[in-house]
Amino acid sequence: MNLNFGSEYKDFTTEVKEFCKKYSGVHFSDSSKVPLSTSYKSGDIKMKRSEWQKILIENGYFARSIPREYGGYGGESDIIKNRIIAEEFSKAKIPPPMGGQGIDMLVPTLLELGTDEQKEKYIKPTLHGEIIWCQGYSEPNAGSDLASLQTKGELIDGKWVINGQKIWTSTAQFSQMMFCLVRTEPDASKHAGISYLLIPMDTPGIEIRPLVDMTLNAGFNEVFFTDVTIPEKNIVGKRGEGWAVANATLGHERGSLTNPNATMNRLNMLINRMKEETIDGKRIIDNPVYKDKLMKLQGKVIAFQSNSLRVLSAKLNKGQDVKIAAMIQKLIGTELRHELEGLGIDIMGEIGTLYEDSPNLRDGGSWQFTYMYYLGLIIGGGTNQIQKNIISERGLGMPREPKVQQGV
Repeated sequence: MNLNFGSEYKDFTTEVKEFCKKYSGVHFSDSSKVPLSTSYKSGDIKMKRSEWQKILIENGYFARSIPREYGGYGGESDIIKNRIIAEEFSKAKIPPPMGGQGIDMLVPTLLELGTDEQKEKYIKPTLHGEIIWCQGYSEPNAGSDLASLQTKGELIDGKWVINGQKIWTSTAQFSQMMFCLVRTEPDASKHAGISYLLIPMDTPGIEIRPLVDMTLNAGFNEVFFTDVTIPEKNIVGKRGEGWAVANATLGHERGSLTNPNATMNRLNMLINRMKEETIDGKRIIDNPVYKDKLMKLQGKVIAFQSNSLRVLSAKLNKGQDVKIAAMIQKLIGTELRHELEGLGIDIMGEIGTLYEDSPNLRDGGSWQFTYMYYLGLIIGGGTNQIQKNIISERGLGMPREPKVQQGV
């Protein structure tokens, strides 16, 4: 999508283009083993991901509005400049900054609600990739109804003592820290008795059990707490008011799950793949059935980008509530990517069923991996079924879904 942000952003756009040209072909010496869903140019510039992260921050292409004392660039907040950076990086196939639960979710939460000590201690090393975080929310009996969580936190002699279990905890086996919801007020109502704690993952009493999912990777984990003891100051917000903190984090999570520029990039990869795959010697892209599927998908991607601009516009205009629009973005974005990856598998025919190691595997198996990955994101950040209920009730004013009575 060719956007004109106005003459005042022309020079900035040129600056970003020049940066992308300078670092065209940058790749990493510590690349992830997970199949990538985006194809980046590979050239002579090789460095660690953490080095790339620092270059982006120093040039103001990441963490633009985060104060320098917390490891950011220290500039003014400008949503349009952030959008220009994302679009130009996507066009040039320049690797984006590192993300993750710490960077995308915890850092903005701490900037909003953390103490000065917490900001100084955690934000900079998190931005620079020195601390990896995981999220301790879901439990075996508390998923969509998260407020029913039972992991217990007791304040004993100035320290929190935690007992309980979390499940579906992404990256727990690699993380140094966890932001976690625990019940600290057992006699309060379920939403009022929760606190938001920061837990070092090397604390005695923590046991991590990886869960191998259908991608054949341990994408999730169970985490058990037995008398895990942390300092009293490791609480974000006030005691018993962690639900409000968690909602702030959840808002940032939904915004980080879908990227319209990455989706358009992936669509272009699909088009290129359709030009290469053949049926009876004829290109897939020339097949009228598959061409029709591609055109419908392309229309959805363009509409998705347009909705992201609506969210951007609402953020620029004070007084507009973007919560429902952001939920729509998460709902549509995750389902759209899942559909897109599915078409990528479909056009390969029987080769699309291959996975892991095979000389005939296309694009490193990224289509198969990402298809399964986005099925998980449809559930993550609040399931899309729950999202639809909230959008219909709060956004469209439809009646609330009736609750099923026990024993009926």
